[in-house]
Amino acid sequence: MTMRTKKLLTYTGLILIALTYWRCSVPSILQKKENKKLPADYYSSTDTLNTATIKWKEFFTDPYLTSLIDTALRNNQELNIILQEINIANNEVRARKAAYLPFVNIGGGAGFDKMGRYTRLGAVDATTNISQGKQIPEVLPDYMVAANISWEVDIWKKLRNSRKSAIYSYLATTAGKNFMVTHLVAEIANSFYELMALDNQLYILKQNIKILQNALEIVKLQKKSARVTELAVRRFEAEVMKNQSHIYLIQQSIVETENRINFLVGRFPKRVARNSWTFIEIVPDSIHAGIPSQLLQNRPDIRQAEFGLIAANLDVKVAKMYFYPSLNITGAIGFDAFNPTYLVSKPESMMYNLGAGLFGPLINRNAIKATYYSASARQIQAAFNYERTILTAYIEVANQLANINNMKKSYEKRANQVQTLTESIAISTKLFKSARADYMEVLFTQRDALDSKFELIETKKMQMNAMVNIYQALGGGWN
Repeated sequence: MTMRTKKLLTYTGLILIALTYWRCSVPSILQKKENKKLPADYYSSTDTLNTATIKWKEFFTDPYLTSLIDTALRNNQELNIILQEINIANNEVRARKAAYLPFVNIGGGAGFDKMGRYTRLGAVDATTNISQGKQIPEVLPDYMVAANISWEVDIWKKLRNSRKSAIYSYLATTAGKNFMVTHLVAEIANSFYELMALDNQLYILKQNIKILQNALEIVKLQKKSARVTELAVRRFEAEVMKNQSHIYLIQQSIVETENRINFLVGRFPKRVARNSWTFIEIVPDSIHAGIPSQLLQNRPDIRQAEFGLIAANLDVKVAKMYFYPSLNITGAIGFDAFNPTYLVSKPESMMYNLGAGLFGPLINRNAIKATYYSASARQIQAAFNYERTILTAYIEVANQLANINNMKKSYEKRANQVQTLTESIAISTKLFKSARADYMEVLFTQRDALDSKFELIETKKMQMNAMVNIYQALGGGWN
């Protein structure tokens, strides 16, 4: 066995011993496996049709509403901020991809040095017999033009896993943008229906004031004929003023709701175009909730949590690889001479070097351990967040399905109540004129009728909100 072979075996053995040490010295950590299990259905429904697959332009048919949503998707500032986050995440992917490729740079340099005569190099230069004109100058210039290379060989897939983590972080950011879109669409739709409801309430209030004013004139005439007292007149006047005061509260709510929509659309305050007179006649579309497992694909927040969990798992692998040695290769090639005219001389002025090193942490690895433990903690967080997001999604859908059913029944009862009380107004007014009913009965009947109409409008708004919210909860609006 030759000496070279013995040295090679010795070095190989040392490297294997070092690798074994590094592998065995990696501390143990906790990691959590996510639970993706969902119930098989919602309230025993096995219908696989899913409203979430309907595009928002088809789900919302009001042209004024679709125009607002379309404008918001272009101009909403928060959404545009998230779009820049996507660009940042994409650039991070590009940066991490470049990290496991060789780094090559080219450049030049110039300088000089003078060695002391009573040094080893100075004494050698002084005693070396070199022909006239070729002596090494006492002040030695140095001119160099060279290309340098450095490359960390990704033997443990540390850099590749880091790039994959960045890719899944990018996908999580994209899913986050989609989740923001579903929120934006739903918020504009809910605010739009609220605005229509306020318009209807304002109209009903004004109509009620006219009825009260007519009743007030009747009471004034009856006071002149001594059929009622001044108290009846005052009570009706107070009721008229109470309703007139309520007008300004509704008008303020209209202004604030319009400006909320304007903010979401990304513009300064202006009137929001709408046709509110058809609001009470709107019939909510039938909703198909599908099966719970479809949430895993349709809900952007679940996709975001899933991508975040994958990225967290990869980050743990990356953090673990820092306990292992890294293989670095460095080299350079170019021209080097003490006289610029010699730089073009080949091969005399040509220089090159190539080297490799295997380096790993041995002592004081606390920083690496801290990073590793933090990555483990973030992975556990991501797993819990994923499970929480799935649970939240299922509960939101279940709540809104029940809400739709209950609001439908509530609206039917409210409509019957409004019809009954509206008929009671005419009856009470007729009885009052014929002195067969007290003025308080008329007043209370009109007050109850107004309240019931307001409640009917509010129930219709809640019914429309339930339709919007179930669409969002199922994951609709972003596609």
